[in-house]
Amino acid sequence: MGLFSKIAEGLKKTKENISKKFYETFKGKLLDDEFYDNLEELLLTADVGALATEELIEELKDVAFKKKLTTPEEAKQVFFRLIKSKIDFEIAPYEYPLCILVAGVNGVGKTTAIGKLAHYFTKQGKSVLLAAGDTFRAAAGEQLQEWGDRSKVRVIKHEEGADAAAVVYDAIMSAKAKNTDVLLIDTAGRLHVKKNLMDELAKINRVVERNYPEADYRTFIVLDASTGQNAVNQVDIFDEAIDIDGIVLTKLDGTAKGGVVVAICAEKEIPVLYVGVGEQKDDLLPFDADDFVKGIFE
Repeated sequence: MGLFSKIAEGLKKTKENISKKFYETFKGKLLDDEFYDNLEELLLTADVGALATEELIEELKDVAFKKKLTTPEEAKQVFFRLIKSKIDFEIAPYEYPLCILVAGVNGVGKTTAIGKLAHYFTKQGKSVLLAAGDTFRAAAGEQLQEWGDRSKVRVIKHEEGADAAAVVYDAIMSAKAKNTDVLLIDTAGRLHVKKNLMDELAKINRVVERNYPEADYRTFIVLDASTGQNAVNQVDIFDEAIDIDGIVLTKLDGTAKGGVVVAICAEKEIPVLYVGVGEQKDDLLPFDADDFVKGIFE
């Protein structure tokens, strides 16, 4: 199955949720209030979010006025381009050594996403090291080790309850000593209080910046697509401690509201970089804006 086929399959539930409504909306005869009301309902049903929906409707009205469009069919390609404009970012290519800190609340599939990222990079011939920086959650280190074993990559971990920043420091030293291409850092998704979690993430962030200045350093947050607008809110929480560079969106295949991709990108102006569309280790795919639009609307 090709990448587009996997994306299309992953977006199947969302497409089924809105396809009939989308068809009926754009087969109308006029770009009138009824058309825009139906389009608004369609976007909200797909969990595009109130803010992004309002922006898209106003921008479509503006283009339609300037270009003197009169029918929904004429507006369809404009609509596709506007959707794409919200989710398509220019991403700087990776440089190596590469260090990626991965944050996110418990339950979103963070450790699994890291394991799949490890597989993604090893398939490209890169050497990978995993740092078990979630020392708070019981068995988190063992879970990461299982993923390391699957992809045949090394894992640096300490005892449960150890200082996460110390684990990361040791991992950096090991990555340097062995000229490792990619270091992936798992982090806690929950501590006793939110402040402790943010302080720990900030501390890990400082350890990386201080001890690995030669690395291309990126910070990702893992979000569960099935949680809808709650996923958007989680970005704010973690952005307090780390400057988030990109989003890994898991469980896209399990939701009928895949439009949350648009909500996240439009509201937070942070790119979705990878999407999870299945349970297998190959089912974490680089995000492609064209494939996303085709997978839902075409």
